[in-house]
Amino acid sequence: MSAANEGRFTVEAQPLPGARVLVLAGELDHDTAEAFLQTFDEAWQDGGRLLVDLSRLDFCDSTGLNVLLRGRIEVKEAGGSLELVGLHPPVTRMFHITGADRLFPIHADVAAALAAPPGDPDQGPPV
Repeated sequence: MSAANEGRFTVEAQPLPGARVLVLAGELDHDTAEAFLQTFDEAWQDGGRLLVDLSRLDFCDSTGLNVLLRGRIEVKEAGGSLELVGLHPPVTRMFHITGADRLFPIHADVAAALAAPPGDPDQGPPV
């Protein structure tokens, strides 16, 4: 398990059977994106399923969204899936306004994500 702490942002990697989980808390923005990328690079290894738990994320700006979108591309190119977990306002609103909610499988929580088959990032959120 690895973790990064940038004061107002933390990210922790947790390996689980069948997936890796990155738990984000605080604010993902221009000043904290590097901490996310560092932990993402350490946690992500070619292929597989990556769940990004946003249930403790209070804020995400366009930089945060961009690092998640770049992560989605990297994971997809390696044959894996990057799925979002636990979105809540105002993070949900930002994903909806930008249309990014159609690019990621989205689950209510980690348990729901693990109970569902791995999402295909081209299919958008599960219904």
